[in-house]
Amino acid sequence: MTHSFLPKTPPIKKYSDTSSESLQKLQEIAENLPKLLLTGKVQSTIQSLAGDGLSVNELFIESRIKNIRLAMVHLSFISHAYVWGGAKPESTLPKVLAEPWVKVAKTLGRPPILSYASYCLDNWFKINEDEKISLDNVALINNFLGGVDEDWFVTIHVCIEDAASEAIKAAYALAEMTDINSEQEILHNLKAITGSLKKVNKIFSRMPEKCDPYIYYHRVRPFIFGTKDNPDLKEGLVYEGEFANKPQFFRGETGAQSSIMPFLDGALGVYHTKDSLRHYLNEMREYMPPEHRAMIDHVESISQAISLINQSKNLVDEYNKCLEEIRAFRALHLEFAGTYINKQSQIKNPFGRGGSTITGTGGTPFMKYLKKHRDETEDQKIDSD
Repeated sequence: MTHSFLPKTPPIKKYSDTSSESLQKLQEIAENLPKLLLTGKVQSTIQSLAGDGLSVNELFIESRIKNIRLAMVHLSFISHAYVWGGAKPESTLPKVLAEPWVKVAKTLGRPPILSYASYCLDNWFKINEDEKISLDNVALINNFLGGVDEDWFVTIHVCIEDAASEAIKAAYALAEMTDINSEQEILHNLKAITGSLKKVNKIFSRMPEKCDPYIYYHRVRPFIFGTKDNPDLKEGLVYEGEFANKPQFFRGETGAQSSIMPFLDGALGVYHTKDSLRHYLNEMREYMPPEHRAMIDHVESISQAISLINQSKNLVDEYNKCLEEIRAFRALHLEFAGTYINKQSQIKNPFGRGGSTITGTGGTPFMKYLKKHRDETEDQKIDSD
């Protein structure tokens, strides 16, 4: 049982034990994406490839999962660069990309779209392998345009996932507890969750240090949009040769696809009212790795946290501290959404490429969504009097 949503060991940067020309080509294009985007050559590079030019069939002979995850990262980045890297979005993805992307996506149990798992969880390495994960020791494997702002935006999320591992471990233990567990055991896990989330919020608060709102909105954000509820691709995206050539609609990459908050909500008994935004939150699970979805479903189905915590004022007080850290995280997310997206969308810029200003990259009215979950977290603190 893992207690982190990051891989147990860092993702691989290159395919292992392969002489496949198509995989070498896939690696080469992914590594050169910043230059290809800068020179406007992504589309022509892909269109020049033969039909099986990016075949991933070799990966399934021995089914090496790390190689398959790397292929998912490469194909996701290249495909998004193809769709969003020109003067206007492409509505058809060529078969040379569509076929291998759909194949690896099915194997991983996720849709063929750039999701948080490929953008963050499987897209980092440690600069010094002997040192711990930190903002001073994590770099990205793949980029779109590259640069400090894009790297910082993603590495912040990598380090948040790592810092949250103690909270995930403690929340899992808490969810499995019953009335035979002592108050001290329950309190120990609540304190561990609070302490871990304090580290998470400290890391998250550092986002503005090296990620400028203007750069994020116009140089980072445009490449992570999806096709569902996106006014720039109203007719969806055709994956040539796949899905009977019918246009598909998938959500874009968003932090809502991180498993941390849904898992903590489930383990701590925090619920969100059923409306269109609740439906969206549940939909985000389809973009998570299946094993992460299973962890969330498990704690939701067994947790007796609320009834256990209500037995003691000490437990209620510590539970409220946990919820305060979750509320603070959601409040910080709301603040950054306002600074990095909402305010930037008000600035007229003929050269800007920020995309839709009404919806987030996942296709939701993000300000309303974030406010709702912040407020619902606050409302579920327990009165200890």
